[in-house]
Amino acid sequence: MVSRMMRRRNTRVEQRTTTLELFYDLVFVFAITQVSHLLLAHLSWTGAGEAVLALLVVWWSWNYTTWTTNELDPDVMLVRVLLLALMLASLLMAVAIPDAFGDRALLFAVSYVAIQLGRHTFLTFVAAPAGTLERERAGQILIWFGAAGVFWIGGALAEGTGRVALWLIALGIDYAAPIVTFWVPGRTRMRPEMWQVGSSHFAERFQLFIILALGETIVITGATTSELELGPVRLVAFSLAFLGTAAFWWLYFTSAYRIGEEQLEAVRERTTLARDAYTYLHGLIAAGIIVAAVGDELVIAHPTETLERPELVVVVAGPILYLLAQTLFRHRVLGRWSRGCLLGVVACAAVGLAGMVAPAMMVSALLVAVLAGVIAGERVSWGGVPAA
Repeated sequence: MVSRMMRRRNTRVEQRTTTLELFYDLVFVFAITQVSHLLLAHLSWTGAGEAVLALLVVWWSWNYTTWTTNELDPDVMLVRVLLLALMLASLLMAVAIPDAFGDRALLFAVSYVAIQLGRHTFLTFVAAPAGTLERERAGQILIWFGAAGVFWIGGALAEGTGRVALWLIALGIDYAAPIVTFWVPGRTRMRPEMWQVGSSHFAERFQLFIILALGETIVITGATTSELELGPVRLVAFSLAFLGTAAFWWLYFTSAYRIGEEQLEAVRERTTLARDAYTYLHGLIAAGIIVAAVGDELVIAHPTETLERPELVVVVAGPILYLLAQTLFRHRVLGRWSRGCLLGVVACAAVGLAGMVAPAMMVSALLVAVLAGVIAGERVSWGGVPAA
């Protein structure tokens, strides 16, 4: 028995992203900006850890909703109401991010738990008919979210290191759940093939999140530049920031996205590939873009200065994370490493060493040159065929 809320799988017609899903994504443009500003305001190891945790929460809430809308039909009225409710809760969560480790910890945690529990309560008791695989599957995921939720709320009520410890436990539960396929003792053991992934829609949704992250980079560089005095040096720094963002787009949308979508359609273990290459590794790709956006803002604000070590680490870490994520993604999808991306990681690290004495704009120029070299190297190696 299939619920009327489920998408109808039609192999002859590609399922594409709906306007409601695009509307839902708008909240995450704001959420990504909030994470960027959190990192920028606290350039320290503690600040970086807080930004990473906030990003992982944002990513996990968006990711599960994407898996849900890959199965549910957004044109059904109740599904629309669900997505709008999730959108509101996500907006509240994003509002709390700058002070998530302070006075707004409870708002941050409660919003996130409400998103996860609310979505899968709907899936378990409203969308899935009684006695079906879909209800059993959603119910087991709900149990995992409930277990993690105890630690999220407990952490929000605690303070200092107690809060961090409880939230790390909660995050560990959340991120471990898909690896063990949401195993619950005494319940039916879920196997990956019990999920149906609409490959074209699924891949497109994650591609759009990468566009959102790249868009946030454009917004943050433009907003930063517009608030500062313009001169030839700053305009060059701004142009370099744009070229870096364009290189990120080129590396992903010239080859990686196509490789992923084609393999997702072709392999038998589609759910496992979707989990590894998209649920996990696309989060790392997005993280690289977000960190690079913060680095661009620092370079534009101080183009002729030698950056302090925390600032330099941020500037260099963005491209390193992005290239590392690219090669991990391609290895997971095709089973081969991207030598160009790996060499790019090493080259970016070398640029970081040079940045200890070179001005910020020179560091940015060298990083752009490394990215351009990776693009050119892959194009030559593969003769215009999507690179791996």
